[in-house]
Amino acid sequence: MLALIAVSQFLGLTLWFSATAVARPIEHDLLNGAVNGSALPLTMSVQLGFVAGALVSALFGIADVIGPRRLFALGCVGGALANGAIAQSSSLDTIVVLRALTGVALAFVYPPGLKIAASWFRDRRGTALGVLVGALTIGSAFPHLLVWAAASVPWRTLVLISSLLSLAAAAIMMLLVEDGPYVAASSPFDPRAVGKVIRNRGVRLATLGYLGHMWELYAMWAWVATYAAQALVSRSASPNLGSLVAFLAIASGAVGCVVAGLWADRFGKARIAGWSMLVSGTCCLVAGRFMGAPLFALIGFVAVWGFSIVADSAQFSALVSEYSPKAYVGTALTLQLCLGFLLTIVSMQVVPVAAARHGWEFAFAYLAPGPFIGALAMWRLHRRPTS
Repeated sequence: MLALIAVSQFLGLTLWFSATAVARPIEHDLLNGAVNGSALPLTMSVQLGFVAGALVSALFGIADVIGPRRLFALGCVGGALANGAIAQSSSLDTIVVLRALTGVALAFVYPPGLKIAASWFRDRRGTALGVLVGALTIGSAFPHLLVWAAASVPWRTLVLISSLLSLAAAAIMMLLVEDGPYVAASSPFDPRAVGKVIRNRGVRLATLGYLGHMWELYAMWAWVATYAAQALVSRSASPNLGSLVAFLAIASGAVGCVVAGLWADRFGKARIAGWSMLVSGTCCLVAGRFMGAPLFALIGFVAVWGFSIVADSAQFSALVSEYSPKAYVGTALTLQLCLGFLLTIVSMQVVPVAAARHGWEFAFAYLAPGPFIGALAMWRLHRRPTS
């Protein structure tokens, strides 16, 4: 069952970076070869859409009122339609709007997927959610691999491929996946659900750690390809090599999610999440030192960074699912994700501004405070756990 849920999550989440990964071809096609940095609005519009969808879902308890499998499938179909319409568009502004609608749809894919996985596991929930977030990570990285491997394929075709994959995710979820016994599949609407979730100390600390984690994560994912391209420019390497390095950086996080999940169930979720953030925060500070390093050293560094930067992600979801009332797990997860992705809108803009002012050698250093603050929150939760 976990394998089926993970495959569905992987296929559905390929929508996330589908247009961002082909931002340069979109610019050349629609702007007559001009380049104006469209990668940022294409990525940020998804984040904004996700936040809007997650906020509505949390306030109205949609993730708990509607069965998670049905909600997941509806989100996949809606996201596939919005993303597929991008392939038919000839306006960059229209594409940005469609990306926002894709983000709204994904707000009904990611949180329900976590809830479904949590419903099947109690004692090994850290490992289970680690596998699921690992699938999400591969799904987010996959478009970069397509760009590198299929450089001659039109960008519209690559976008349509991600929509077809999302439709396949909806079919798998509805036809093959079942609800588990450990989380309520659906609950009556309760207007006080958000308040009940926020008053829980464990949920608050886990969410604070998640915010520190998210300050770094998507900013790194969004700009690691540009960072790699800048690091490789002196080597006269192929422009698409930066996409391969970005894929390796993001995809290595899938391994990190699974390994950290195994460790978390053995040594404690808060402890492993804290150590993961200490490593990734340190990587933010030393990223500039690898700008001129040999290719193998650069790949090794981004693999370690990618491993640690998302290894803790599933543990925040696992902690929230454990501390929140059983009837409001979907609302708690959605609220946590909403706040986290809202923060990414700021951090993703910080990196290019810092790069323009100080160069890419120091751009990621501005992300380091996030994981360090998150690690402190996890230390407090591990030291004084809440029932």
